[in-house]
Amino acid sequence: MGGVTQRSDEQTFYEAIGGRETMAAIVDAFYEGVATDPVLRPMYPEEDLAGARERLTLFLTQYWGGPTTYSETRGHPRLRMRHAPFLVTPTAAEHWLRHFRAALDTVALDPEHDREFWAYVTHAAQFLLNAHDPE
Repeated sequence: MGGVTQRSDEQTFYEAIGGRETMAAIVDAFYEGVATDPVLRPMYPEEDLAGARERLTLFLTQYWGGPTTYSETRGHPRLRMRHAPFLVTPTAAEHWLRHFRAALDTVALDPEHDREFWAYVTHAAQFLLNAHDPE
């Protein structure tokens, strides 16, 4: 799995932003938005909302240079395959990004880390598009 793993000072991006605590705070804030979003909420069955939260935390942790628990427990991320059952439309991506932006704002990363994290999630949102909005 790709990702930025080492910084010039030998600290990973994950460590530089505050590790598990910061990553969990970002994901928790993101899912607070998803929980009330009329476009995204139907994609998350109630019984799996906590599981989705944990999987995203583990994925982002590993991507940004933290422990590799995600791959150890779930294998390769295969993001497109895992999201294929859901209609990821431009509108859904816009809602996803709105909640991710709000989540990043809650932790107030330094500008460089914020730009890098935001660039990754905006790319991911476009990469996962698999349907057009209904006309």
